[in-house]
Amino acid sequence: MEKSGRQVKDVLYTQVARIGKAVCSPKRLELIDLLCQGEKPVERLASEAGISLKLVSAHLKELRLAHMVEARKEGKNVYYRLTVEAVADFWVAIRSLAEDRLLELRAELDKLTEHPHELTPMGRKELLARARNGEVTVLDVRPPSEYAT
Repeated sequence: MEKSGRQVKDVLYTQVARIGKAVCSPKRLELIDLLCQGEKPVERLASEAGISLKLVSAHLKELRLAHMVEARKEGKNVYYRLTVEAVADFWVAIRSLAEDRLLELRAELDKLTEHPHELTPMGRKELLARARNGEVTVLDVRPPSEYAT
């Protein structure tokens, strides 16, 4: 029996909605953001996302079911990465849309630069010289995995 046009549309939209289901959690979006930086072991993802190993595994399972991430095993370690560059592009697009359309997000982002007069642009050499002289303190807030290598 052939499907009607309506039934075909329903099937198509149901499949596309799998992506929506996969990204409906703020923690899953954070995991995508972390994986945009490169492949990471599941333990590091849990640590950087501030959630338990059990919870990160559940979130990664949902992302895997939508074919947004994939895993590989190396010994006892499981590493995750984005399946295709389009997942990173999707993250950038949805984040840009949120920044453009959501006033609450815009307000939170604006708080980060609330006192621009207190910020002084300077090059690496000047910053390091000032740090050596004790004029400034350099605080690196990146996850350890980003600067360890």
